[in-house]
Amino acid sequence: MEELARIVPFEPHAWLRNRHVQSIIPSLPLRRPGAERRAGELLAASRELLLDCGDGVQLLALHARREDLGWPAARGLVVLHHGWEGSAESLYLLSLGQAALTAGFDVVRLNLRDHGPTHHLNRDLFHSCRITEVVGAVRRIQELNPGRDVSLAGFSLGGNFALRVAARAATAGLRLRRVVAVCPVLDPAVTLDALERGPALYREYFLLKWRRSLQKKQAAWPGHYDFTGMLRERSLTGMTARMVAEYTDYPDLKTYLRGYAVTGEALASLETESRIITALDDPMILPGDLRRLKRVPALDVTVTRRGGHCGFVERLGGPTWIDREVMAELMRD
Repeated sequence: MEELARIVPFEPHAWLRNRHVQSIIPSLPLRRPGAERRAGELLAASRELLLDCGDGVQLLALHARREDLGWPAARGLVVLHHGWEGSAESLYLLSLGQAALTAGFDVVRLNLRDHGPTHHLNRDLFHSCRITEVVGAVRRIQELNPGRDVSLAGFSLGGNFALRVAARAATAGLRLRRVVAVCPVLDPAVTLDALERGPALYREYFLLKWRRSLQKKQAAWPGHYDFTGMLRERSLTGMTARMVAEYTDYPDLKTYLRGYAVTGEALASLETESRIITALDDPMILPGDLRRLKRVPALDVTVTRRGGHCGFVERLGGPTWIDREVMAELMRD
């Protein structure tokens, strides 16, 4: 693995070493009261920000400014990207957002289309190839914060989006300082297969959340959507294939999945200093895909032996190892 990535140390307590424990703990609902308490300053400072992303698309973000807390002005701004079927209120974003705010950054937590309370904002359905609007959102955030250094950090699908935004930064007129992607989706086809073949818990979790999201979309746009067929599908592959056929211009599932992969030549244009942090025991993002990344000078790939999918939890309460690691990267000169 040394030839693929730099190994960095993360060693949780023995009872937290299992990769499934690491993958599940970050999103456990019972952790929300404590996480929201620890992120009290972030939540108190956050204000809704409706972003014009171009072509009539609007995305909703939550913007926390240090000066609104009576704190010294920020050293820069960090835009945080959640994973699929997460939101700006996901526990891992609250934790990292509070860490960033405390460390001297203003924080924008961005909701992807149809995530969080945003199903009514745009008529067309979310899919993972909608990179243009996320580039537009980051551009608008940059315009609203002139002269401010802007960095990106994302988890899972959010890490995938952050890397793709960075690869388009030069042509899109974005001035990004640094990007950190935690357990980013590398090859969506491989991740989809891992979810289908892996423990049913993950598959059922995403099926449940996606179905709820589709129901919200249908309620927000009555008469425009009928997801009866999609909702009857019993697999993520079946649901995704039907979505591609009925609600996108992609000719087939394979083409769609290839459309948001960051393997191959997808990162060839990357100029922003970027770092991928992933775990060798991630049950959804397989380390073999690291071999298929385009190695460019701006990209640093690091792995831990443990950590699961977006876990990196040392104990149940408090900031996580990944919070500290991401912040160390963002604060590096």
